[in-house]
Amino acid sequence: MLPDEPRPPIDRTPGAGGGPVPARCYRHPEQETGIGCSRCGRPICPRCMVNASVGFHCPECVAEGGRQVRRATTRFGGRPAGGDPLVTKALIGINLVVFVLAAYVLTPWLAVDLELHSHAPDQDYPFTWGITEGPGQWYRLLTTVFLHTAPWHIATNMLVLWVLGPQLESALGRIRFLALYLLSGLAGSAFAFLVAGDSMRSLGASGAVFGLLGATVVLYRRVRAPLGPIIALLVFNLIVTFSVQGIDWRAHLGGLVAGMLTAAGLMYAPRGRRAVVQGLTLAGVAGLVLVMLLVGMSLYSG
Repeated sequence: MLPDEPRPPIDRTPGAGGGPVPARCYRHPEQETGIGCSRCGRPICPRCMVNASVGFHCPECVAEGGRQVRRATTRFGGRPAGGDPLVTKALIGINLVVFVLAAYVLTPWLAVDLELHSHAPDQDYPFTWGITEGPGQWYRLLTTVFLHTAPWHIATNMLVLWVLGPQLESALGRIRFLALYLLSGLAGSAFAFLVAGDSMRSLGASGAVFGLLGATVVLYRRVRAPLGPIIALLVFNLIVTFSVQGIDWRAHLGGLVAGMLTAAGLMYAPRGRRAVVQGLTLAGVAGLVLVMLLVGMSLYSG
């Protein structure tokens, strides 16, 4: 028997004959790991592991999967309101706060500063006043939508907003619903100024509310729901508009027409070009408001 020969020492350095090189996390190279992404196979450490139905995924694969998931939308392309009409509630809240401030706290200055009024020069008063003074006063077209003259005035408008707002917000999504409301209010103000800007004073959310009435008619027509109840409500409000003294029928009609036009563009836009058509609709109604304002300015600003 030959004497034992000395054996060479075992090199335990990774990759030098002492076994396979341990995998290292692709995002944290200093971290050894034995787990890989079940989708792409890249090694991931505990800080990068995202639980999946099978194994673990890396952050990049999770992000890529999220981009491929189709975002939920309403029937007309908006983001779902989730059953909570936040915009409707917010609008009612703003109206109530402004009413209390204008009627009981900062009276009469707040109403005077925010209401829609204009006066063209004449023999008795040779100066412009309100909207006719120029762009610095055009904010009144919007602020007047949040003013009301009396408790019954705001109560009736907010009741209709609460009845019609949630279903429109659910159908259109919050952003489109808010655009519908504001454009209807602006159109009502602009049409009132266009018709009677030589001497007029108007305030209230009725133009915006009539826009919601018109939009609800379009919605019912679009989804083929019975039109009888909403038509009856619209006719009743039109009768009141033209029979009760002191109601600004011009703001009501302007808001009604704008609401119907806006809703038609939002609800009948073809799916393949929905974003373009809806965007052009909102821009078109906003442009119509601007045209009425400029024509009114040319008639009454002197």
